[in-house]
Amino acid sequence: MSSTGVSVETQGAVRLLRLDNPARKNALTSQIYEALIAELKAADEDESVRALVFTGSSKVFCSGNDLDDFLENPIRDSEHPVYRFMQQFNRLQKPVVAAVEGHGVGIGCTLLMHCDLVVAGESSWLQMPFVHLGICPEFASTWILPQLAGRQKASELLLLGDRLEAQAAASAGLINRVVADGEALASALAYAERLASAPPKAMQAAKKLMRQSEQTAIDGAMSRELDQLVMALQGEEFAAAVNAFKARKTAKQSKAGAS
Repeated sequence: MSSTGVSVETQGAVRLLRLDNPARKNALTSQIYEALIAELKAADEDESVRALVFTGSSKVFCSGNDLDDFLENPIRDSEHPVYRFMQQFNRLQKPVVAAVEGHGVGIGCTLLMHCDLVVAGESSWLQMPFVHLGICPEFASTWILPQLAGRQKASELLLLGDRLEAQAAASAGLINRVVADGEALASALAYAERLASAPPKAMQAAKKLMRQSEQTAIDGAMSRELDQLVMALQGEEFAAAVNAFKARKTAKQSKAGAS
């Protein structure tokens, strides 16, 4: 694991950002969010970088927020690292391609909606179990997902919290291309190289114009979700969900120790 939880590699005009917290299945902590904010800002300001690729280490994309860290550093307002990361990611000028292997849960799924292209291994899956954790969806997913997949499919994913397999995610508009397991990164890099080879000002202008008309709606959704999330994190339903999760974790550890 890197010291920041994020490893960075530059391949020509492409900047590769890799979540590197394998012991926690690439769960995101406040420290990792801060590192990502800095790396995203640096890449956006570096004229030699024309495209980004976002992926995870150890055959896992991202298992969402690290619960222990989240309990120690709960989100209270827009200054929290997770919210500042969302804002930074949402306003990236340069194109971003995601390479997904394994699973993307919670924000590990919702951030894909803010990428320009997404490639996933055929056995990968996505899940947004917010309601079952006693909280609400985030990262403007309550607005973007109905636009991508339709309200009924969005309800299935956000209200029921069902898993979404790679092919189904492609059909729902969350993934551009499904490839053989282990090939997502190579395919994403190929996409990124094509994006990076285009005239950069024209590329950034095209991305900005596509997003400009929806930016106000996204900002509004993120703000409303933040208000609801702050209240939910102080509520009984979230506390009950945390206690249930910890009880399952303890029982699993006890069973493993007895075997």
